[in-house]
Amino acid sequence: MNFSEVFKHSNQLCKVSPDGKYLATCVQYRLVVRDMATLQILHLYTCLDQISHMDWSSDSLFILCAMYKRGLVQVWSLEQPEWHCKIDEGSIGLVSSRWSPDGRHILNTTEFHLRITVWSLCTKAVSYIKYPKACQKGIDFSRDGCYMALAERRDCKDYVSVFVCDDWHLLRHFETETQDLTGLEWSPNGCVLAVWDSCLEYKVLLYSLDGRLLSTFSAYEWSLGVKSVTWSPSSQFLAIGSYDEKVRILNHITWKKIAQFDHPTTINNTKAVLYKEVERRAPVGRDELSLHDITAGGAFISSQSKYEICAPPVQIPVVKPDPDRANPKIGVSCLAFSADSRYLATKNDSMASVLWVWEMQKSSLEAVLEHTAAVRCFQWDPRRPRLALCTGNSKLYLWSPTGCVCVSIVITLVFVSDGFQVQSLIWHCGGDSLILLGKDHLCVCFMDTQDKSN
Repeated sequence: MNFSEVFKHSNQLCKVSPDGKYLATCVQYRLVVRDMATLQILHLYTCLDQISHMDWSSDSLFILCAMYKRGLVQVWSLEQPEWHCKIDEGSIGLVSSRWSPDGRHILNTTEFHLRITVWSLCTKAVSYIKYPKACQKGIDFSRDGCYMALAERRDCKDYVSVFVCDDWHLLRHFETETQDLTGLEWSPNGCVLAVWDSCLEYKVLLYSLDGRLLSTFSAYEWSLGVKSVTWSPSSQFLAIGSYDEKVRILNHITWKKIAQFDHPTTINNTKAVLYKEVERRAPVGRDELSLHDITAGGAFISSQSKYEICAPPVQIPVVKPDPDRANPKIGVSCLAFSADSRYLATKNDSMASVLWVWEMQKSSLEAVLEHTAAVRCFQWDPRRPRLALCTGNSKLYLWSPTGCVCVSIVITLVFVSDGFQVQSLIWHCGGDSLILLGKDHLCVCFMDTQDKSN
């Protein structure tokens, strides 16, 4: 494990190219492209205004920069740095911009979700899609890039339209049995489309590619319902996180519930490993550095806190939501499967400092990780069952089936006055490095793949 120097960025705009070769960051109105291996600057582009959104094309040849305040999109080419494209939506405004799977079309959503404009970089043709619904996740592409599902709202009813991405013709259009559609997502194999209702009604619908309703799932009524939904990479499981602080797992054959994961306030008899972060108050000398400590170029890492294994019973810290505020901090808001679909990591908002790891084959609790601060972000290694997380402080946490490690990051020779506080993180597609994002700065953590504890 090794850490790079610190670089500036703005608004958490940092992305690794799909091929893993480049790292793009935005600093106000500038776009910086670096070589992922050396972190040397390869390209520097200047946009017309402060960048609101940035995204790579699927082939890593183009970068999209959107400036929502001015209704502008600029596209830059890595192969031909002198080439560029500008899209001006004019007075109709712009609230969202994204690439199509082929990396040659740009989909712009106008203000008030009046329409989606599809711009072709090759033919300069323009297409329009009407009635897109303003919801949490109203558009999704199949994994193979062949189809696009779009949530629509017409005559106070919810619809889903399925488009063929080659020429954007309408393949299917059907009404959904929802009161207020909130999101939709393709299964990784592209065979099933999951659609879910707003939190006011617990309803998850499964549709085939031709619009047939395969199954409907509802766990209860008259209470806040679905809060998060995610597919396993194998498409065998659909995990549903709810406001009742439970996760329900549906199977891909009968679409019935096969498992339910609770988040109890007290953990008694269990085979799961219970980890608790314990901070060290005494300073640590260099002669006490562990195998996970790093000394390089004026920056060193020393273990200032560690995980301790606790024996049950264990009391989980719970924060009761404020009933007078909207969007109560309760329920399972984050779900993530490991790349092999073997593990599921969950976060219950009323237990914000705790991360739960479940074993799917046994439908049992594998590990509980309790921290001194709320978990901000967690992501699985894209290649192996290894989980990285951060809690908004200067520490990096890693879990794998073999154990946990907690590393405190202390950087001395940089322009960060209050230390490097990790707000979120991104795995490199190869799983050999992590991009750690602070409020205004970032650094790259190069992982030692031979380290068994990681």
